[in-house]
Amino acid sequence: MKNFFLVCLSFGALLLSVSCGDGKKYHDQAASKEIPSDQKLASIIEFQNSLNEEFSDPDVSPLPDRYRKDFQGLEFFEPDTLYSVLAKFVRTPDAIPFMMPTNTDRLSEEVVYGVVTFTLKGKEYQLEVYQNEELKSEEGFEDYLFLPFTDETNGELTYEGGRYIDLTIPEEDTLVIDFNKAYNPYCAYNKKYSCPLVPSQNHISTRILAGVKAFK
Repeated sequence: MKNFFLVCLSFGALLLSVSCGDGKKYHDQAASKEIPSDQKLASIIEFQNSLNEEFSDPDVSPLPDRYRKDFQGLEFFEPDTLYSVLAKFVRTPDAIPFMMPTNTDRLSEEVVYGVVTFTLKGKEYQLEVYQNEELKSEEGFEDYLFLPFTDETNGELTYEGGRYIDLTIPEEDTLVIDFNKAYNPYCAYNKKYSCPLVPSQNHISTRILAGVKAFK
């Protein structure tokens, strides 16, 4: 995941080298899954392993100490390439920046960078993709895009507030959206984090059985 705040607030699950712990290693890192030979599946497993490593590390993990001590890995849906879709990407250069609400009093200045359209399970969906006005000037984040979404699993199998996907500005008019790489905002694990709320227009009216499940 892209990381970018230097304090113990995060743009969802995104943190730039935050040291909220004392650096002590409480346990061995979560066991990594074996990387398959199929390229798409390999990318998904690599994402899962990387996320588990992050959550195991007390220097960057959003988990409170009482949970991290016994952390054995996040719960994911089984990788399913059905949920990796090729989307049409339409830029919105005339969009005006706005203040996106969060679960706290903080507001996040965003702009609708583009709109993605894709077909999933035989139905077409359209979602907005955002660019953070402050973050885009940071080195390494110039091409970073943020896709928050909700779906019919929220509050049951997945976090009630929805999930996020990191994207990169494409060179062409298409990009791949892999819902297997959907992750929870940090506020799903720890109330001290400030996370953008998913806009109502980014709801997907089907069950997205991919990505990170709700944290128990």
